[in-house]
Amino acid sequence: MVPILLLLVAWGTAGLSCVRLCLAGARREGDGLRESGRQLTLYEAAFLSGGPRRVADLALVSMHLRRRLLLAHTGWATVVDPEGRDEVERTVIRAIGPEGQSLIGPVRASAAAADAVRAVADRLVAAGLAVPRGADMASAVRAVRGAALLVAALGGLAVLVSGGPDTATLLWFAPPLAMALGCLAIARLEAHPYGSWASPAGQRLLEACAVPGDGATGDTLVTVAVCGVEAVDDPALRAALASRRVRRAAV
Repeated sequence: MVPILLLLVAWGTAGLSCVRLCLAGARREGDGLRESGRQLTLYEAAFLSGGPRRVADLALVSMHLRRRLLLAHTGWATVVDPEGRDEVERTVIRAIGPEGQSLIGPVRASAAAADAVRAVADRLVAAGLAVPRGADMASAVRAVRGAALLVAALGGLAVLVSGGPDTATLLWFAPPLAMALGCLAIARLEAHPYGSWASPAGQRLLEACAVPGDGATGDTLVTVAVCGVEAVDDPALRAALASRRVRRAAV
């Protein structure tokens, strides 16, 4: 009786996790690119490449390069020009506060969670370029991996409960384990990398480099948007933006 109960648990866990993964994959695929010939803005490219925090990083770097904000290597941001060019920049200025100076880490976190960045995300989801909410492939894949491990453990426990090695008992647990492993293999082929913010259509648009750049400053911003601040050539700027992680770890 106990092995049968363990088998039911194995099937239920594997089945639910695989269904969740399939639903996440379907939501992630979406309806494809709904806007033909679309060109990404820098904020849109940043979101598709690295999510809300990448958008905040891009705004910080853009304001720094255009002398509206000073990013010090010590990890502090100082407002030079309190007039932001767009809503994301105005969000950064508000996050710094009325004193005009703040640590970069809290500013980045506040800007990434702001309505202006969510508006960028919503626009991309509506265009079929970003992964909508509910399509978290990474957590769905982790759930299937956990289910596969649980099925294997339950199979081993069933063998122990039945009193010793039993090929028939192990064969009962083979189908749910095969289902979980098969879903993982398909997800690996079809949806890797799992944590991508971009839908398949968005990834294709990013690979086509449909992002405007204008001169040295524009090229630097494109680099930040697509590759992140770690790819910037300026060591002082990298140090300023990297210092947030050091300070966070020290807290």
